[in-house]
Amino acid sequence: MAPPAAPRSPLAGRALAAGLCALLCVLPRAAATQPPPPVPLVAALSRGEIAITTGFTGDEIVVFGTTDRSIGAGADEILVLAIGPTQGMVVRRKTRVLGFWINGAAARFPGVPSYYAVTGTRPLRDLLGEGDRRELQLGIDALPLWSAGPQGVGYRAALRELKQEAGEWIEDVSPITVAAGHLFQARIPIPATVLTGDYLVEVMLVRNRRVVARQALSLRVDREGTAARIADVAERAPLVYGLVCVLLAALAGWFGSVLFRRG
Repeated sequence: MAPPAAPRSPLAGRALAAGLCALLCVLPRAAATQPPPPVPLVAALSRGEIAITTGFTGDEIVVFGTTDRSIGAGADEILVLAIGPTQGMVVRRKTRVLGFWINGAAARFPGVPSYYAVTGTRPLRDLLGEGDRRELQLGIDALPLWSAGPQGVGYRAALRELKQEAGEWIEDVSPITVAAGHLFQARIPIPATVLTGDYLVEVMLVRNRRVVARQALSLRVDREGTAARIADVAERAPLVYGLVCVLLAALAGWFGSVLFRRG
């Protein structure tokens, strides 16, 4: 027959409880002292504003950053997307009537990005699956173009062609350069016809053909100097601006005719 268990001392019970409380207090502190996980993506712009002056012929957006893992084939990849202010666009079909070309049916596209550029460490379609690419609206053909008026595919194709010819919609313009395995830099051109306003630049980290991290950056495009004053007059007093333009054109024509007669 087993001997009866010895009675537990009240002091021992209180000591055990105190030890458990001390352990529970220490655990959160130990967890708090652990270093936070590394940020997978850090990016920035070389400058946050682009100035449009009278001699403006275009510029570029320079994005740079670093990742917590190596970048390259079989590893992480980088995508950079830049979007400008939206605008309404009208695409008209030319119709030939009695030997003359006149404007025919027109499709109006509201909310069209005035500027759209996307580039990556490799071509866009090599980095993402088709479903993910279209869901994220990455790629010129993935932009949702809703029109009021004729709904033909030709109007959307014409709009894409016009914007690409103007250099305002760009895809895979130049690959992102990588240095030391973790550092990257992207240079995205901006045409002289760029609109003023706020631009969104988004940097995405692609892992196993999925976007796993992203960082949004803001860019401002503004007019400065004489260009800003001329634009301000054109917006505030369009009639005066038009009259001044006509007067200057007439004076230039008159001055040219005088020089021609003297010659």
